[in-house]
Amino acid sequence: MDLLSAMRIYIRVVERGSLSAAARDLHLGQPTVSERIERLERQLGVRLLARTTRSVTTTEAGERFYERARGVIEAADDALASASARDGALSGTLRIAAPHGLGEVTLPPLLVRFQAQHPQLAIDLTLNDRFVEPVVEGVDLSLRIGTVSDGHFVARRIGAVERVMLAAPAYLARVAAPQTPQELIAHPFIRIAGLAPNNRLRLTGPDGMPTEAPVRTAWRANHWRPLRDALLAGAGIGALHRAVCAAEIADGRLVPVLKEYRFVPLDVHALYPASPHVPLKTRALLDLLTQHAAELLGPACG
Repeated sequence: MDLLSAMRIYIRVVERGSLSAAARDLHLGQPTVSERIERLERQLGVRLLARTTRSVTTTEAGERFYERARGVIEAADDALASASARDGALSGTLRIAAPHGLGEVTLPPLLVRFQAQHPQLAIDLTLNDRFVEPVVEGVDLSLRIGTVSDGHFVARRIGAVERVMLAAPAYLARVAAPQTPQELIAHPFIRIAGLAPNNRLRLTGPDGMPTEAPVRTAWRANHWRPLRDALLAGAGIGALHRAVCAAEIADGRLVPVLKEYRFVPLDVHALYPASPHVPLKTRALLDLLTQHAAELLGPACG
């Protein structure tokens, strides 16, 4: 049995907590994954996993083996990458997770540039707005917006994104723009899910003091694109991350409203599994994202 291959399969099963999820990640059939784990257990003479119909968990021996095996595999991957790299080129697959806004608008051009530097490297990009630990999500690096909780990962701050209050010129031609946050209640409000809980909007005033304003939600969605389209159609006033609407602001299709009042910027972190051996491909992408943070996060951020 190829021990390194079996260890890779075992590590993925542990991190995903599921034979079927690991099988999908590794492009293997679930029976193959199960058979490799059973052969590994027979070879080691210990039970590594406790299986139920819904999930798998590590035994005490399995947890010890996982920690050692992960270090071995990471060191092996790093050694292979170093040996095969020519002029700093990288190979293999780099798995990345990112929120929809950054992942749809500003991240792809950076990844195209990154791959042009490393043509033997394949990019596997997953877009979602959930906070999931990188090892659980099965990725090498995860970009996340907002507060980062504790976990088995390293979080490097890349910068911050800023929301901006916007409306279409056609809307403002029909209805007078609000002069204070309290006047927002008279306008249909367009917002992402999670913003303005209980229809109370939190802002920072020109004096630097926090203020709250009631809003009347007319549009709420869990994705930025329909909100942008509703704003462009003149459906009301709303808020978007500046990174996803910079072009519309620049060409005048959307204009800022209540410019003296700002949203609190949201930190953006790159998360990657905690390990003594951070893969070369992960380190290279981290360097790129850090160097080009302004391009990734949009104007007036950093």
